[in-house]
Amino acid sequence: MDRFFEQQGHVELVCGSMFSGKSEELIRRVRRAQIARQQVMVFTHAIDVRYGSAIIASHSGVNLEARPIKRAAEVWDYWNENVNVVAFDEAQFFDWEIADVVAQLAQRGVRVIIAGLDTDFRGEPFGPMPILMAQAEEVDKLTAICMVCGGPASRTQRLVNGEPAAYDDPLVVVGANEMYEARCRRHHQVPRRK
Repeated sequence: MDRFFEQQGHVELVCGSMFSGKSEELIRRVRRAQIARQQVMVFTHAIDVRYGSAIIASHSGVNLEARPIKRAAEVWDYWNENVNVVAFDEAQFFDWEIADVVAQLAQRGVRVIIAGLDTDFRGEPFGPMPILMAQAEEVDKLTAICMVCGGPASRTQRLVNGEPAAYDDPLVVVGANEMYEARCRRHHQVPRRK
């Protein structure tokens, strides 16, 4: 890692479609920080209870304890001046205030690690992710494998009864492989797109 990052706060963001390994990469980075005996705080959005309410889990089964919060500003309820690293999983679900919280943490010299979906099931920017991507010093966009052709997948396909979800379906529906697939641009479908 660059000496610049060792001396001051910064923001690292990992994004991509579902099943691309975002949470697994966040967990890997957090575990390395813990091995280095850094003080770490890990948060996930309270809406995501697929694997339990106080856990970040990858689809491959790797997991990490985390505090579930509903609003980004709740970080300050747990804040401790000794913290070196703060991690957020499922950042797309947080309110827009997450951008301010992340900026304040980095300004305090904290390494901030963020993981989240960059686009929603429609293929459009998801929540505060575009702002977080613009603020980050480092952005890693991961791809999955398209479930139709086997090529690189950058999109998340929501399925309803085995068919692509329509554009006007609810934006947030928490689920895993029972209702989502990774797809490439060519095979991503959104009926009734405006």
